[in-house]
Amino acid sequence: MWLIGAHVSIAGEISQSFDRAKALNCTAFQIFTRNPRGWASKKLDEKEILNFHKKFEETGLFPIAHMPYLPNLASPNKEIYDKSIKILSEELTKCHILKIQYLVTHMGSHMGTSEEEGIRRVAEACNIALKSSEGNTMLLLENTAGQKNSVGHTLGHLRRCLDLIEDQSRVGVCFDTCHGFAAGYDIRTQDAVEYFFKDFEGTIGVERLKVIHVNDSKGALNSHLDRHEHIGRGQIGLNGFKALMSFKQVRKLPLIIETPYDSEKDYMHDIEILWSIAKGQV
Repeated sequence: MWLIGAHVSIAGEISQSFDRAKALNCTAFQIFTRNPRGWASKKLDEKEILNFHKKFEETGLFPIAHMPYLPNLASPNKEIYDKSIKILSEELTKCHILKIQYLVTHMGSHMGTSEEEGIRRVAEACNIALKSSEGNTMLLLENTAGQKNSVGHTLGHLRRCLDLIEDQSRVGVCFDTCHGFAAGYDIRTQDAVEYFFKDFEGTIGVERLKVIHVNDSKGALNSHLDRHEHIGRGQIGLNGFKALMSFKQVRKLPLIIETPYDSEKDYMHDIEILWSIAKGQV
């Protein structure tokens, strides 16, 4: 079964994310478990947890969580770094409580120190959080578009960070198509996608790819512009996503759109396109 979905809101109560995902014809979905633009978070109460578990069982949908925006796991600022680790640990534990299998995180910005220092700090943050959190939720490192001082825009960055993480059973990769394209990884044609997967296999290993964020790109190849676009309307184009979804490595992975939320209609259209590709209708 294809796992196709979108990032949805938890407004009202976290379990309502299942209803929103189902209304969009999703079989998987992604959420923030807290306010993504703040440091503080309220603890989930028992009723919220039980309702989430109930919806999980009733719908059979596959939920994924994403770290909030403010943490920076590569920060040289001790206060920010320590707060970021604390939130990462809290989120891993919360995912365990909610029975969420994957937590996606950006690697962050080294703030002008160096890529290697940034990678080392990210790995150490992951090691601390994985040890201090409850459960066995897998942490997925997401690639970036290669903006100034960012860590994680090359497969080599991801591999070097993964190698420094002690519990190898609890780390993997979330690949964002917009970020990857903006960082220089061409996925516009069948040949380009085949080359990309050979590169991924040789550098990281395709078995470590657990989730794909399926986003078209406003920016050109290697532009380092992190601007998502609706499926087929950007620089990657519909043929790129058809090529991507034709590969057997992709067919069992959650495919999550994070395209611009101009309206629910546009969001649903993106999901409909992915389902049409999956069914061989386009």
